[in-house]
This record gives sequence, C-alpha cells and structure tokens, in this order.
Amino acid sequence: MLGRLIDKFKKGLAKTREGMVQKIREVIRMRPKLDEETLEEIEEILIQADVGGGPTLRIIDQLRERIESGEPVEDPETAVQEFLEEEIRKILQPEESAPPSAITAKPHVILIVGVNGVGKTTTIGKMAHKFNREGKKVILAAGDTFRAAAIDQLDIWAERSGADIVSHQPGADAASVAFDAIQAAQARDADIVLIDTAGRLHTKINLMEEVKKIRRVVDKAMPGAPHETLLVLDATTGQNAVTQAKQFHNTVELSGLVLAKLDGTAKGGVVIAIADELDLPVRFVGLGEGLEDLDDFDPETFVKALFEA
Repeated sequence: MLGRLIDKFKKGLAKTREGMVQKIREVIRMRPKLDEETLEEIEEILIQADVGGGPTLRIIDQLRERIESGEPVEDPETAVQEFLEEEIRKILQPEESAPPSAITAKPHVILIVGVNGVGKTTTIGKMAHKFNREGKKVILAAGDTFRAAAIDQLDIWAERSGADIVSHQPGADAASVAFDAIQAAQARDADIVLIDTAGRLHTKINLMEEVKKIRRVVDKAMPGAPHETLLVLDATTGQNAVTQAKQFHNTVELSGLVLAKLDGTAKGGVVIAIADELDLPVRFVGLGEGLEDLDDFDPETFVKALFEA
C-alpha cells in the first residue's frame, strides 16, 4: 500500500522533480565544485520551483555554511541531495492535529472554500469518494447557489461517489443549504457532511462575509461545527496560492489546505512555501484527474517521491 502511494506521488510530482531536482543534479554534474556560482544556480532553481524566498535563502545559507565548514565531500551530487531532503523534511514536519479522516463528531462537518476555478467541486467529489471507500456515509451540501451548473455538477459527483446530496434552487441562501444538510445528516446517521461554497475572490469582502455567515449558521445547526474549514488551492498558481491562503485564513480561520492539480505543475515546491509561511497543514493533494486521485498529504512520502529517480 505504501509503495503504491509513493509510486503515485512520484508520478504526480514528475514535473516538479524534472524542474527542480533534476536541474540541480545537472548543475552539480556540470560544476562539481560547490562554489558560490553553483549555489546561486541552485538558489535560482529553487525559486523557479516556487519553494519560496524565505525557505530558499535559509536552505542556501545553511548549505553554504556546511560547505565552508571544511567537511570533506566525496560525492557533491549525493551530498547536496541528502542535504536538501533533510531540510525540506524539516519544513514539512506533519502537524499533530488529527487527519481529516478522523471522525471527531457525528456528523463530522467540513466546510470547503476557495476562489473560482481551482477545482473545488471536483475536489469535493473526490473527497466524498475517498470517505465512502473508508466505509463512511457522506452527505454533500450544494452551497454554491450562485450557479445552477454548480448544483448540477455536484449532483453528478454525488452519484459518482456514492454520496447523498442536499440542494436548493439556484439563488437560494447558501447558509440554509448547509443547515438543512446537517439536519439531514443527523436524521440519516451520516458520518461526514461536505459543504460546497461558491468560488470567491479572497479580495471581495461581501463574499467573504457570506462564508462567515455560513459558519455561524452551521454552528447553530450543530454546536462546534464546522469541525474543519479547508481551502482548496490550485498548485499551478505557485506563490499566488500562498497569498490566497493567508487572506482566507485571516477571514475564515482555516484548519487546513487541499492542494489540487499538483501533478500538473513544475512548481510543486509551493508545498514547501506554504508549510513554511503558514501554520496550516496540507490535508490532501490532487495527483490526477481520476476519481481516486486525491490522497492524504504525507511529508515523508512527498520527500521520497520528489528525490527518488
């Protein structure tokens, strides 16, 4: 099972590995002497992979210190790779908080937010399928009431994933949909409620206020809910994903992140930037377009998959 997961991560991270790890290997092979020019080239590669300015500078400074310490380096390529693995693993240390599949209440209510076009509804469908495979009964709340197509899309995902769905007419109050979904979950003895919301720019105050309203109404329907508020980010947007996460977190108190489309980018280093700049765990990563292509994020698996040939 673990080997299959690593293989899946390796396939999903192929573009990032090619754009970051392989380029660093090529630089060292061409310039085996670890001088300042080599360090500058490695720094540029890390920045281009969206590892982030802060983590990149720290990694390069620490690598420089190790080189200047006079410690003998027989194989520069292996030494640098092992150093990078070690430093990235430190940044990606898993949080002590419970994984998303740990049911802390029944129903366990998860509110999903994000900007337009990040793959939020698709991610919800994949989450529903994942929980269903784990033997949990799932109800989807069609809280994106702005677009009739969004309700229809979620209905299709409900059917594909084996989940129930609660929806109202287009234009209905999104908070009312969430309230009814929780009541339905309680009546049907469901384990999970996944609440979809309309895609919204993090800069639109009125739309962000609506998310706050949904949270208040959900808490009335079930004190303590939502138990998780997850932001879906598009990994292909690189550093913009970090900016989105910061602003959403300031407004709606996120508990974690879902990184979609990680397989479609050479900038998968953004996972490192997010972990470094935000005190938020990456809960799930999307590693493909299929129904089963959503996995729990595991730092150790990520690092192994990123650096293994």
